[in-house]
Amino acid sequence: MAGRGPTPKDPSKRRRRNVDPTPTTVVVTDGEVRGPELPDTVDWPEQTRRWWNTWRTSPQAQSMTPTDWDFLLDTALLHAELWSGVASVAPELRLRVGKLGATPEDRQRLRMQIIEPGDAPPPSSRPGRYSHLKVVSEQDD
Repeated sequence: MAGRGPTPKDPSKRRRRNVDPTPTTVVVTDGEVRGPELPDTVDWPEQTRRWWNTWRTSPQAQSMTPTDWDFLLDTALLHAELWSGVASVAPELRLRVGKLGATPEDRQRLRMQIIEPGDAPPPSSRPGRYSHLKVVSEQDD
């Protein structure tokens, strides 16, 4: 099975608490439809049409560039082949959607966190070394 090594460990469970060199991208779900429609030149299976619309309204679509949409369109062709019975495209399809953050594991590897509107965003930095200490004011003698 192809992959890129183990999934990164949850930062709160790490022994070493060094600052993560790659920041996490936080994306707020907005439900807006982005990206192009599927071209009419292909007879798309209904599953692929639903899949494409899921990507168009996904939080990941907020950061997609025109080249990302082209990549996703090529991936949609593989998705259509899979639903047409060509099982040999499944590994390539899995790798391609993983690059765009399809699963929670993919988003963790990409350092992408999706939050719902109204949810508090995660803290921008981890608690400091002395965060458990409290400030004590001097008492007048």
